[in-house]
Amino acid sequence: MSDKESPQVGFVGLGAMGMGMAQSLVRAGLPVRAYDI
Repeated sequence: MSDKESPQVGFVGLGAMGMGMAQSLVRAGLPVRAYDI
């Protein structure tokens, strides 16, 4: 991965753990796609 590429992150399920992890990555400036089941 080059310096210009940012990782792509996805979450399926935003329960007690998933929501916190997704929010942390968003606060860090990463683009996050999420789908809650």
